[in-house]
Amino acid sequence: MFRNPFQWLLIATFTGLTLYGVAQPVTKADGQTLARLNQFRTAYTNSLLAGTCTFIQDYYADSVRLMPEYQKTVKSKFNARLYYQSFLARFRVLAYSRQDVEVFDLGTRVVEVSLFTMNLVHKSSGQQHELQGKYLTIWSQSATGQLLLLTEAWNYNHPVPWRDELLFAEVPVINVALDAHVPVSTPLHFELAALNLFQEAIISQHDERLWAQFYTDDARFLYSHNRPYSGRLEIDAFLKEHVKQLPVFEKLAIRNDQIDDSGRFVIEYASHIAVVKNGDWSGVGTGKDIRIWRREPGGALKIFRHMAMYD
Repeated sequence: MFRNPFQWLLIATFTGLTLYGVAQPVTKADGQTLARLNQFRTAYTNSLLAGTCTFIQDYYADSVRLMPEYQKTVKSKFNARLYYQSFLARFRVLAYSRQDVEVFDLGTRVVEVSLFTMNLVHKSSGQQHELQGKYLTIWSQSATGQLLLLTEAWNYNHPVPWRDELLFAEVPVINVALDAHVPVSTPLHFELAALNLFQEAIISQHDERLWAQFYTDDARFLYSHNRPYSGRLEIDAFLKEHVKQLPVFEKLAIRNDQIDDSGRFVIEYASHIAVVKNGDWSGVGTGKDIRIWRREPGGALKIFRHMAMYD
């Protein structure tokens, strides 16, 4: 048995070194892919403004996963449709804009990062709101180039005082933090399990210097209630301030329920359970993440893109 998380990390890192030599650069999406994604963004905008999800249904895979801020994970095309029907039954979207930040091709997966602004009104109360946030979407790509939306994750750049209005009890959800996790059955699964165990230790210790070393120098961190952070300097500065706001962790468990290995990059669907306290207050919270890891020169696996969402 390994009682020290550093032992796990050492073995996992050695495993990575023996499997890969150097990192391969990310491949930008081609014109055909960009055109398809632009077509989707147009259909998505039109659907929100028209108050119907009819325009976007054909873009979604049957096994699509929605990862909204505040709402637990929604799985399947049928339930995704229920989510949007519920959202559009409660709100009327007055204006919506979406700005593409980057699109890259991982072979069988295409990943897109974008920003959005939405102005909406609650149909019952008449209250108007503005939401600003960011998306990380993942598309499956067949050998013939067909694209289907596999994952749609988003969070907001700011706290939302009316967050309860963004919960829809009629939509079936899964709390992935409490669901079955990926068994440690391959060298890659072992490596990620070790890295997550190490993350538990350093986050609980509020050690921003070690935490920052998980990220590549050109990483993007799409954290809840914050603007996007890009590159070493911005991520280091964010983590330095972020740890000052963290509570005491009585227990932190980081898990994953799906791992997609492209060979060059690894997409990890992760979650966490946090038992925390701050003065006389205490509680238990869960959250969900998408981490895209990249194999660096020398073999280390580091986080290239990361989106985190509160449940």
